[in-house]
Order: sequence, then C-alpha cells, then structure tokens
Amino acid sequence: MTSVARAGHLAPYFKATSQVVSNGLKPVVAVPNPVDKLVAQPLPKTSTVQSLHGALPIQGLKVKHSTRVPSQVRFAHTDIAYPDFSSYRRKQTLDPKSKAKENVDTRNSFTYLIAGAGSVAGAYAAKSVVTQFVSSMAAAADVLALAKIEIKLGEIPEGKSVTFKWRGKPLFIRHRTQDEIVAEKAVPIDELRDPQTDEQRTQNPEWLVVIGVCTHLGCVPVANAGDFGGYYCPCHGSHYDASGRIRKGPAPLNLEVPPYSFLDDGVLVVG
Repeated sequence: MTSVARAGHLAPYFKATSQVVSNGLKPVVAVPNPVDKLVAQPLPKTSTVQSLHGALPIQGLKVKHSTRVPSQVRFAHTDIAYPDFSSYRRKQTLDPKSKAKENVDTRNSFTYLIAGAGSVAGAYAAKSVVTQFVSSMAAAADVLALAKIEIKLGEIPEGKSVTFKWRGKPLFIRHRTQDEIVAEKAVPIDELRDPQTDEQRTQNPEWLVVIGVCTHLGCVPVANAGDFGGYYCPCHGSHYDASGRIRKGPAPLNLEVPPYSFLDDGVLVVG
C-alpha cells in the first residue's frame, strides 16, 4: 500500500511510503461472518389416500342429548282407533258371525268369471300371434304359382307312363289301355292291403296320376315292371298294380294320388 501526503512547498521533496507484508498466519480469534437468514418453504398439501384417511376420526362418533321435560307412561289405552276394512270386504263377509263356507260358492263365482274372461282373452291373443307366425312361414305367391303344373295329355301315348317333376317329387302319369282298366276294376277289394277301388283313385279311367315315391322308405319305383304290370320298387321289392295299389312287398300303403283336374282342351293341371 502506498500513501502520499502534501506538505506545503516541500511537498516535491518529501515522500512517505509504507508497505504491509502479510505473514500468512491465521487469526487467534475467529471472526463470524454475517449469513442471511434462511426461510423454509412450507410443503404443499396433497390429497392422497393416506392424507384423507388420516383426517378421518379414529373412533366412532357419539352424540348425547337429554330432555328435561315432564313425561308420563300410560299402561291402558282406551282411545285407540282400530282400522276398519269394511269398505273393502264383500257383503257376504261383513257379518263376523257368519261362516265363510256358507257363502264360498257365491264368492268364488266372481273369481271364476274373471278367470274365464281372462282365459278367453288370452286364448284370442295367442291365436292372433300364432296365426301371424304361421302365415309368415307360408310360401310366397311366386312359390305357389310353381306348385301347379300343366301337362298336355295328347303327348303321352297309350300304354306308356311318363315321369314329371312336381314340388320336387317325381310324378307318374300313365295312359292306361282298355285291358288295364278292366283288369284293375276286377280286382277284389278284400285282397288289397290298402283297400281302394279303381274308381276312388282315378277321375278318368284312362289316366292314372300318382306320386312316384314308394310308401315304404321313399324310393322311386320303376314303371311298367313288377309282378302286376304297374310299378316296382327295386329297393325292397314292393309291387304296385296299374292303379298304383300295393299288391306285394313291404310297402304299407298305395301310391299317393295328388290333387289334379282336367281342362276341356286336353290339359291336366296338377296341384
């Protein structure tokens, strides 16, 4: 450190100099340094399961109260009004002295009337539901139109049996000869397993219309074959005559005759 002082006119000739040299020694007494005061920030409050659980009371709540008013206890009650259900009872049960079995028929008649009326209404409603459900499953108009077929009889020669397809089943149409007609009409009815006369199975004696499905297990018989000259089922050996009646074999019934009608112009309509 250097210091200079002025002394009048002699200042240019005087100069004072002082120098401080540190010796590196530590002071004997410690001198405290001023430190700023630290302020701790409060922790933020968080809503957790533990904090909320800790805020709940540990023991159950208890409430105590007392009344300081005069009270009394009555052991006899003569002013209590008992309920009366007379307005809901039937006239036959209003008398407490009458027996219930004496008028049970009268009371049950009304119950039976209500039950019967409800049953009729339920049956009518069920009928409507069933009718709508069944009609929804009925065949459409285009399907019903295909259920009928027209066949020109002039294209079938005499003594021949022609097969057509009707409702997914084979349909046999046989143009019978006069000898076949006479022979089938002469068959005794008591000899048949499924007794039917030839007149019952044909509308016109010259034409036999049957479904070509064996009544035993549903096989298709062969025309103009068998012991009786009609139809023969090769599956299990059932023999049918020229009228479609079972004459021999395991089949229990005659060949089925479908509904059909003849038109004036020689056309057969089946269905």
